[in-house]
Amino acid sequence: MIQTPSPQHTALSLAASGVPVLPLRRGKVPFGNCTTCADNACGGRPNMKTPGPCRCPGVCHAWAAATADPAVIVSPAWAAAWRRAVCVGYHPGGASLTVVDLDDADAIAWACTALPATRTVPTTRGQHWIYRGAMRSVNAVRPGVDIKSTMSYARYLGPGTGHMADLPDAVRALAVKEPSPARPAAVAVPARARGGECRHRAPAYLERGIAMAEQRITAARSAVHATVYRTFLAVLSTHGRCGCLTDTHVARLFTAAQSKGETARHCADAWTNARTTLGL
Repeated sequence: MIQTPSPQHTALSLAASGVPVLPLRRGKVPFGNCTTCADNACGGRPNMKTPGPCRCPGVCHAWAAATADPAVIVSPAWAAAWRRAVCVGYHPGGASLTVVDLDDADAIAWACTALPATRTVPTTRGQHWIYRGAMRSVNAVRPGVDIKSTMSYARYLGPGTGHMADLPDAVRALAVKEPSPARPAAVAVPARARGGECRHRAPAYLERGIAMAEQRITAARSAVHATVYRTFLAVLSTHGRCGCLTDTHVARLFTAAQSKGETARHCADAWTNARTTLGL
């Protein structure tokens, strides 16, 4: 009789391939934090969205507990969790992977026409399509479709079938929340200084404005696309009508946005939408 590998054995096999793993309890969810880490009192693990000082050896902090270190996986601190585990989870982003979680037949039918073929794993209700490359995780990007990659976990359901393709732009685009359709807006136009000179042309004033805009974009921790759009809107509302902005200034803003994962197309679209909103 063929015996099903234990969750811990499966986890060690995945870890040997460089995939960070963690045990999942009944309900297929991560184990709760230990008493020391309850309510994130410890500050969180260093690889979480908000880094903290926690070095807890236990299975705490959900996906952030995932590891590919076999010594941790078989450690006494994890032993109790493995005894209660019903399956294995893994952190796709930690292995430079992205899982497109398709929950039903309609979602699968959509993926077959909209996304390039890749490795496919059957799930209880649908399929996981796995791509090579990491991105941010977003749920409900469209009906029946979730994206699991960084700061997320997926349930391991087997190696799947098919050749694993590189993460396509079509999947990255799903995580981008487009700005609302442009509406006409009344915008106060900066007054020109006496003599026809625009006060924005003062190098220090303009440089400070562009530098602040770059900082606002690069400091964004979430909703990056929305932050980029709002920042473009603010810059254009101040400098869009007076001829101060040069191609160099715009390029600096686009570079800041692309450093946060925005594509050149998304930057151009956000810029165009902001100009349309302002009637420029």
